[in-house]
Order: sequence, then structure tokens, then C-alpha cells
Amino acid sequence: MVGSALILGATGRFGRNVAEAFWNAGWTVRLFDRTSEDLNTAAAGVDVIVNGWNPAYPDWEKQAMGLTHQVIAAARLHNATVIFPGNVYVYGADAPQIFAPETPHRATNPLGRIRIDMEAAYRAADVQTIILRAGDFLDTAASGNWFDKVMAPSLTKGKLTYPGNPDIPHAWAYLPDFAIAIEKLARMRSWLPRFTDLSFEGYTLTGNQMATLLSEGLSRSVEIKQMAWWPVKMAAPVFPLARHLCEMRYLWDKPHQLDGSALASFLPDLRHTDPVEAFRTAALAAKPDLMERPHPPKPSHGGLSRV
Repeated sequence: MVGSALILGATGRFGRNVAEAFWNAGWTVRLFDRTSEDLNTAAAGVDVIVNGWNPAYPDWEKQAMGLTHQVIAAARLHNATVIFPGNVYVYGADAPQIFAPETPHRATNPLGRIRIDMEAAYRAADVQTIILRAGDFLDTAASGNWFDKVMAPSLTKGKLTYPGNPDIPHAWAYLPDFAIAIEKLARMRSWLPRFTDLSFEGYTLTGNQMATLLSEGLSRSVEIKQMAWWPVKMAAPVFPLARHLCEMRYLWDKPHQLDGSALASFLPDLRHTDPVEAFRTAALAAKPDLMERPHPPKPSHGGLSRV
């Protein structure tokens, strides 16, 4: 059941991909302009509000809950369904390795607590809410995420700059696939409960497995280069963003993956892009010149898990 969707944060990486997925599926799509529009007015007549608003880390404390309450109020006013992209921050450093919808939200760090409060507000609200949770994003354009901003620039030198232990599994989501799953859930909203919390499995890979994938996809040898955290730590006392990056560093050294079995029960035909193609696309988006001087691929030593 398609209808009309209002996309908040449509210029961001999540909003841009979701808007495309909804357009391609035949929805009437409205892109909200926060600088010139009123949310309650813009939401009139829409069936779904996709909340892609994501302030910068230093602004979360001041803005995140206020934006959340605005979205809830607009959805209540117009009887619209809210769709919200969840992340793994809510679980905290002491959570089990496998994150499932029923895993308790027990993060104690500031950003994790804010995300817990945001999701709790949706859970308590009298509006239908669908949360789909994912790991770090891979995009089809350079959008300032961890992969294209920090990890991929050194690929031209055959190095993948990795922020954590390269032997520990980490959760990733290819945004076009994630956006398609969001759209499919929106289409079946009338069959879903008032509050739906699901996890998008995506790819669970170590840094070394990522390097192997990139070697294959880019036809060049790629090896791990450890990211130096000391400049970030030194900047933290005077640079709020650096402080929050240090706060979330634990996710690069904590083994984790998302349990997508509940989502699969709702969307059994959902398909994931081959990880070689996904990482290749993300790498070329970050560094288009990667294909100018191909190198022999790094030999595979086995053990690669394609989820």
C-alpha cells in the first residue's frame, strides 16, 4: 500500500537514499525544507513521515529531543506513521555481541542515553512508529560518514585506514538496501503493530575481511592501516566533535552484529547487494580516481563471511 511520504532531512545520506527508494516504488514524495516550512503544515495529508533529521553530535543534547517531539506532534495531528532509522548506540559497551530487537537498551554514555530517550519517546507516543536499526552506513556518494571520510581516502595508496581492531566484526549497512527495506515496511504499515522495532542485518565484517572485499572489488591490493586516535584525543578538550568521537570509539573494538531474523519474517524476499559491489561502490564514491591505476588484487586467504 503506497501513499504519500514526507522526508525529513532529505539532503542527508539517509534521507536522500530513502527519498529515491520511495520515488522508485511509486510514492508521492515531499521533501521537507526546515529553513522555510512548518512541519505541521507540511505533514498535512501525508501517510508516512520519515524522520531523517540527524544533528551533528555536539548538537544532540540541545536539539535531538526537541526534534523528536516535533515529529511526534505532527504525526499525531495528521494520523501519520513515523519511520525512524535506529542505530546501535542504545546498547552500550557491555551489551552482548548480537544486537536483537529485544536486547535491553542500557547504554550509559551521553550519546547513547539520548538515543535511548528518543526511542522511548516514540514507544510511549500514541502514533504508529517503525524503527529499523542498522550499523554504520555505506553510501553511493561521499556524504561524510566513517567509511568515505576516514577509511577510504588512503585506498589510493592501497591502505584501508581502520579505526579499531581489524580482527573484530563490525556491523555495516548499504544505504540503498536499507532504504528499500524502509520503503517495504512503510508499504505494509497497516499490518504492523503501533510500535515496531526491527534490525537490519546488513554485513558483519572484520576490518581484514573488508580489505579482502575491497581488493577484489577494486582489483588492487588493499591492506589495513591502523587509524591514529591520539590527534582526536588531544583535540577532545577543545573540539566537541572529537570528544564525541572518542565517546563512541568502543564500537570499533566491541564485536557486534545485528540479528535480522525478525525483519526477515516480515520481508522474506528482501535482498542484499553483494558486499563486494557495495564496498566497491562506496569506495569509488569516496575516491573516484581509484580505478585510474589498478594494481594486482591481494590474494584471498579465506575465511570471508558474506552476510
